[in-house]
Amino acid sequence: MNNKTIKNKYLLSIVELGGYPDFSHIYKQYQLEVETTNSMRKAVKLLKKNTPDIIVAEFNYQSDFRDRTSNLETLLAVLQKKPEVKLIIFYEKEFAHQFERVTRRFDLPFTLSFPIDEQALSEMVQRCLND
Repeated sequence: MNNKTIKNKYLLSIVELGGYPDFSHIYKQYQLEVETTNSMRKAVKLLKKNTPDIIVAEFNYQSDFRDRTSNLETLLAVLQKKPEVKLIIFYEKEFAHQFERVTRRFDLPFTLSFPIDEQALSEMVQRCLND
């Protein structure tokens, strides 16, 4: 008898600003273990210990950053060493122009603008798992 442990898929949700529904029910329908953090700093610490299959994060435009456009650049720098991690980004339509500056530098195929359509998010999670 083979006693291999089956590792559950793991999703890290980074909710810094929030103001939208908790989508855990969508993630759990795919049998994902969900961990939520409220800061990019904490998320980067978690990434040093564990590698999630999927990360869901917000694009938060920060005009006062000198060398970055948003909170995402730090995360994207860490993820360059973990190319297997799929990233779903939520962004505000009003900041689409600033978000485009990030997408020109990084391949971000999984993005959704607010308000988040739950069906679209569910399909995106499924694509991430199948990719």
